[in-house]
Amino acid sequence: MRILFLLGAMTLGGFAMNAQEAIVSANGIQHNQVNEISIAIEDFEEISVAEVPQAVTDAVSKNFPTANLDKAYTNEKKQYKLVLSLEDGTQGTVYADEEGNWIDM
Repeated sequence: MRILFLLGAMTLGGFAMNAQEAIVSANGIQHNQVNEISIAIEDFEEISVAEVPQAVTDAVSKNFPTANLDKAYTNEKKQYKLVLSLEDGTQGTVYADEEGNWIDM
């Protein structure tokens, strides 16, 4: 009886761990990445969209033709955090350097 109870508890625990991993995977965010992103975001300061270099706005137009550039941020390394919105109302954030190359952050 004790073994049966133990197997049941391990099965339930396994389901709980798999469910948590599925939620994290579905969002595309892992715990260690969240910490890195929050540190990087603190370094960015908001700028006007007009201050974004032409190479960056060209990259946005080329890769996201239906997106609008809503907000822009920059840091000391001349990296840009760009908040884009699509026609359906969804928003996303992308990062680029001053030459219009995409950056993973």
